[in-house]
Amino acid sequence: MQRFEFAGATAVVTGAASGIGAALAHALARRGSDLVLLDRDAERLDTVVTAIRVAHPDRHVRTYVVDLADATATAQVAAEIGQRHPRVRLLVNNAGVGLGGRFDQVTFDEFSWVIDVNFRAVAQLTHALLPTLRAERGAHLVNISSLFGLIAPAGQAAYSASKFAVRGLTEALRHELVDDGIGVTSVHPGGIRTRITANARIGSGVSHEEYAAGRAQFEKLLTIAPERAAEVILRGVERRRGRVLIGWSAKLPDLLARVLPASYNRLLVTGLNRGVVRPTPPPAAGVPAQRPAADAAVDAAREVA
Repeated sequence: MQRFEFAGATAVVTGAASGIGAALAHALARRGSDLVLLDRDAERLDTVVTAIRVAHPDRHVRTYVVDLADATATAQVAAEIGQRHPRVRLLVNNAGVGLGGRFDQVTFDEFSWVIDVNFRAVAQLTHALLPTLRAERGAHLVNISSLFGLIAPAGQAAYSASKFAVRGLTEALRHELVDDGIGVTSVHPGGIRTRITANARIGSGVSHEEYAAGRAQFEKLLTIAPERAAEVILRGVERRRGRVLIGWSAKLPDLLARVLPASYNRLLVTGLNRGVVRPTPPPAAGVPAQRPAADAAVDAAREVA
């Protein structure tokens, strides 16, 4: 499969108002792509678009303000994109939300909200826009999963379920679309400085004091700039990589999960109980109920080695 060509392409990016999505929008504009940007935050999305138009006045940029938790609204936007932009070359399903709390600390409605945004919307948009990708030679699909699509720590049942689902869908599509010449990439970010912790919901059964303390510690460990993450992702797209892991906070736990797929949690818990804090950041995946699992994974990986 030939390298992806950004120049002259139309790229659809969800969650484009901040974080990795905004960084991807800027990076794609620099590479010569026209943009279709989706987010629920109209004000922040306008700020991103204004900056892109100033820096790249020749780029065509269209925005859609939509809450991807709403399946009907998502379907309407997808249909309009398909009609207005029939030759989409790149689709990046980036939008995501977090939820703090164990499975028994969240309501099923709260759990379903995470599944709707993080997985159902990804599947829905991909299904609706697949004909446009097939119509454009050399098209590519990117789905942003997470480190928590590789490991599933306690306190992240909803988030991990959604991101494992994204990973499974993406891997199946990679195999199904190869004969169509469509590249497919699953992305697993580590500790990226995004707004997901600020936007995350708290499970109804979670103590606000516990959540606030965990969030404050968690945010200190988000050290990877979204701009760096965007560059890593787009290099992977250009080279048609099937999977992209960002940061050692993703790579080390991934190795641990492959070496000990059924028992890595024991080593993670051991690392937690030691109380040793490593500088390696955790993934931007909401606030865990305990100390971030990626810290323990570094200790555990050393122990395995």
